[in-house]
Amino acid sequence: MCGIVGVVGHSQVAPLIVEALKRLEYRGYDSAGVATIEHGQLARRRAEGKLVNLERRLRDEPLEGTIGIGHTRWATHGVPNEANAHPHFSNGVAIVHNGIIENFAELKKELIADGFEFTSQTDTEVVAHLVARELQKGAKPQEAAFAALKRLQGAFALAIMFRGDEDLIVGARNGPPLAVGHGDGEMYLGSDAIALAPFTNSITYLEDGDWTTVRRSGIEIFDMNGNRVERKKQQSIGTAFLVDKGNHRHFMEKEIHEQPEVISHTLAHYLDFTTLQAKDIKLPFDFAEIDRLTVSACGTAYLAGLVSKYWFERLARLPVDIDVASEFRYREVPLSPKSAAMFVSQSGETADTLASLRYCREAGLPIASIVNVRESTMARESDAIFPTLAGPEIGVASTKAFTCQLSVLASLAVRAARARGTITAEREQALVRELSETPRLASQVLKLSDQIEKVARELSHAKDVLYLGRDTNFPLALEGALKLKEISYIHAEGYAAGELKHGPIALIDENMPVIVIAPHDRIFEKTVSNMQEVAARGGKIILITDQKGAAATSLKTLETIVLPEVPEFIAPIIYALPIQMLAYFTAVFMGTDVDQPRNLAKSVTVE
Repeated sequence: MCGIVGVVGHSQVAPLIVEALKRLEYRGYDSAGVATIEHGQLARRRAEGKLVNLERRLRDEPLEGTIGIGHTRWATHGVPNEANAHPHFSNGVAIVHNGIIENFAELKKELIADGFEFTSQTDTEVVAHLVARELQKGAKPQEAAFAALKRLQGAFALAIMFRGDEDLIVGARNGPPLAVGHGDGEMYLGSDAIALAPFTNSITYLEDGDWTTVRRSGIEIFDMNGNRVERKKQQSIGTAFLVDKGNHRHFMEKEIHEQPEVISHTLAHYLDFTTLQAKDIKLPFDFAEIDRLTVSACGTAYLAGLVSKYWFERLARLPVDIDVASEFRYREVPLSPKSAAMFVSQSGETADTLASLRYCREAGLPIASIVNVRESTMARESDAIFPTLAGPEIGVASTKAFTCQLSVLASLAVRAARARGTITAEREQALVRELSETPRLASQVLKLSDQIEKVARELSHAKDVLYLGRDTNFPLALEGALKLKEISYIHAEGYAAGELKHGPIALIDENMPVIVIAPHDRIFEKTVSNMQEVAARGGKIILITDQKGAAATSLKTLETIVLPEVPEFIAPIIYALPIQMLAYFTAVFMGTDVDQPRNLAKSVTVE
């Protein structure tokens, strides 16, 4: 979860950049660096470890210059060291980057063939070389940056500086956030308004697909077709609060849109995208030696665990018991000494989950917890923790924490399958490659917000809603119903689609919306048969599928939401986004308190 900063100023900018990076260090502290244009040349200082090491380096070797960029790193491609620290240089180009360039291997091979030499293990360096290559062809800096951006696939935020131009930083956003700060004859660029708060509270937030030229006189913003676009300048409250809503109406909306970024950083913590392997992170047990995995959680975290049951059992052939923690703690579960226990909680303080953890601790089981708060009680009482790296989640209804939990569990399922010998090395690489595509696909889904908002307007008139899904889409049906109940107060239920005829079909009439989660997978036809049962009784079908699924059914629907085609393995992560957006927009139309729905709390610390 890297942080980036840029300053085009009048005075020496290195101290300003370090000040801004201090406010971004929560995003990463494996290494840090600053680059400026000093006496007409690019100059930089980098240091491994926390920001204090860079400060020490700058005291010993000061940097001059009135324009500069800085970076604090959470390592994705390449180990934490000075060589992999940003900024990266290439023939008069300096760059800092947050995110993952998915096609870096292809681009790197192409650039090496053109004679470019790589000095780091990072994916970022390919961007610097791409821009430098365009400059060598005679392009102007702005043109070179635009040409390079069009070659990139993945989720990224970038700041690019050019030798010889002390009045230009090019910024770009595709997924991770990026904000421009407006000063008096000075301009700033940062990963969020918090970083820029010491300098200005006048902020312009870039939208997905935007890129900008930042000069002392102001900014120009363009889309990826090169067209000039306008974005609103607004006052930030970043000076008063650690977290603000940015340009979103609610924290929940902001957190939905943060998912491409936080998913990418979570996955990078557990997967090596260079070798396409699951990392050998420390475990309190050996997946190859245990005969059962006990998973326990509450609410949305429980549903993430329920999805993981399919993954662990299918990929690793590892039996999984999954329980709601409030039931697990009382049903006196007999536990095998050859089993391990795993607990899932955003806060790490959930009372029932913590009690279940302690039950397993007393039984002598090795304990692992998936948490978003590393200092939480569950984290302290576990043998190992698997952080979700979602960042602060303010909205009570979990969104980005859920997809980050799924990202951790999917990564662990791959690790377990490799350890148990149930997948080949080639299959592992294929699965990791699929996971690496998740942030980009999530960004594409977010672009469907206008259509989903239209569907939500219809949904806001309903009194009851059914959600249906099969396989891993069954837990998503439960999650969709839970989200709608939590924030819109509309009664909703999720069912395994095959259970429809065993009772819920009695509820269906012309007033009942039925949301069907059905990517075109190996059991799609089974789900279509359930849709036909709904259609025969006048139910209003809202189908969430892909292009193949939309083409394969001739049934009339109230609306068909067409998602990008995704591999079956990562579908639960991608399909979580539209059900979150449906609930969000429905609640907005209902006029409820989206971020703080009635009777609910973010962390349930009592039984």
